[in-house]
Amino acid sequence: MNPVIVVHGGGASNISKDRKERVRQGIIRAATEGYKILKDGGSAVDAVEGAVTVLEDDPEFNAGCGSVLNVNGDVEMDASIMNGKDLSAGAVSAVQGIANPIKLARLVMEKTTHCFLTDQGAAKFATAMGIPTVPKEQLVTERNIRRLEKEKHEKGAPKPDCEKNLGTVGAVALDRNGNVAYATSTGGIVNKMVGRVGDTPCIGSGGYADNDIGAISTTGHGESILKVNLARLTLFHVEQGKTLEEAADMSLGYMKSKLKGLGGVILVSKAGDWAVKWTSASMPWAAAKDCQLHSGIDLDETNVTDLP
Repeated sequence: MNPVIVVHGGGASNISKDRKERVRQGIIRAATEGYKILKDGGSAVDAVEGAVTVLEDDPEFNAGCGSVLNVNGDVEMDASIMNGKDLSAGAVSAVQGIANPIKLARLVMEKTTHCFLTDQGAAKFATAMGIPTVPKEQLVTERNIRRLEKEKHEKGAPKPDCEKNLGTVGAVALDRNGNVAYATSTGGIVNKMVGRVGDTPCIGSGGYADNDIGAISTTGHGESILKVNLARLTLFHVEQGKTLEEAADMSLGYMKSKLKGLGGVILVSKAGDWAVKWTSASMPWAAAKDCQLHSGIDLDETNVTDLP
């Protein structure tokens, strides 16, 4: 199989001009890293973990060190990962003081008999696995402090939840052995209640991977995504014979009509086709296949460059 990787930087209501270029470079960097792993013979799981780690380490994205803050001004992060070869999966939620939650999710998948660890249990497991903790303030950015203040100040203003707070990062990949995988990671939504968990760590909502169908990672309004099981719903349409684009349009359309929920998806099929779709204003994305890199942020915008 020719390896493929697709990454997203989260559905967004609008990305300011000054941030756009940094966001674009970050998403391209993540896709390039993931594709390099695949070209060097790495697995789909290695590639999605590698790509998402790049985005967790980039303060422009709502994951890892760019995570938004909860009502107390703290960072609480969620992440999940899945291997389409045997449906093994790992997830963590409400984790604090860990630079790369996606790495912890992978360890849950590979080193425990469980799928999902939360909060203190996840923290104890991280310590047992030798994952270093970082000072909580290391994950807090000035921009997110300002965003929390603005959100608390505007709390009275009518702006439905499902139109903002759409940031997540994710990746899907197909490796040369025909295995697919997904990884998704987030800091959640601004000013969320302590302990709030969205779709990102929930298998079937935040993502899904099955070698017999393909892999998907989602982004958007977490509560809406959870209610429709967006990831598995989209792959169900693919199983029914729909193209990736049709399947994505159907499931995103259903979520929007039923719940007014906005979001986006990235997909790769078992045959190596890929698609990106979103209903939010924009969604930074990049895809690498056949030594070509496709990328974009806004609707009807695709840039193609050759990879070395």
